[in-house]
Amino acid sequence: MSTQQQIRADYEANTIVVYQAFPEVIALPAVKAQRFVSPFSLGRMTWIKPSFLWLMHRSNWGQKAGQEHTLAVRITRAGWEEALCLGVLTHPEPGVWPDPEAWRQAFENAPVHIQWDPERNLRGASLAYGSIQVGLSRQISERYVEEWVTEIVDLTPRVRKMRLLLRQGKTDTAKRLLPAERLYSAPETVGRRLLLSPAKASDQASA
Repeated sequence: MSTQQQIRADYEANTIVVYQAFPEVIALPAVKAQRFVSPFSLGRMTWIKPSFLWLMHRSNWGQKAGQEHTLAVRITRAGWEEALCLGVLTHPEPGVWPDPEAWRQAFENAPVHIQWDPERNLRGASLAYGSIQVGLSRQISERYVEEWVTEIVDLTPRVRKMRLLLRQGKTDTAKRLLPAERLYSAPETVGRRLLLSPAKASDQASA
């Protein structure tokens, strides 16, 4: 696990953007309807990520099968923070759970799973801080779809343009197309349970 766990995101007073990658058959109807519709499944866990570059690493810039379309999904911050409050880490981290069995029972019953992975830069290299992934089980996915989502934007053309620029060695030009992400402060009680690193003044100033 990275030494620094900090959420960085594109957010406003009442909403936050998370990213997901889908095949065309799911992505295009969602953009058209401005909500997730069939064949999007409520019967499986869906993972949402506030880091654009982590999703680019995961989807290989939209080149992995079934992840060709990148969607920016704007959801309510109330929904996002509810998910964090309900979340349980995917590993029994010392200091959070008294013993592995207590973690196992909590994890098996949790409607939300939380995982930290190394954040990535434009070239896919690991950075010194973690990137949060939030898995919504079918117990809560319906609320995500019906209550939390306020807007769905197809970023696929931008992703393809950035991918081409990187292939051409035009890193600075590609960087200018990155979504704006800044430090997001979660409630303190949530932060302790999810191993969020305390924000420093320098972090806030550069966010």
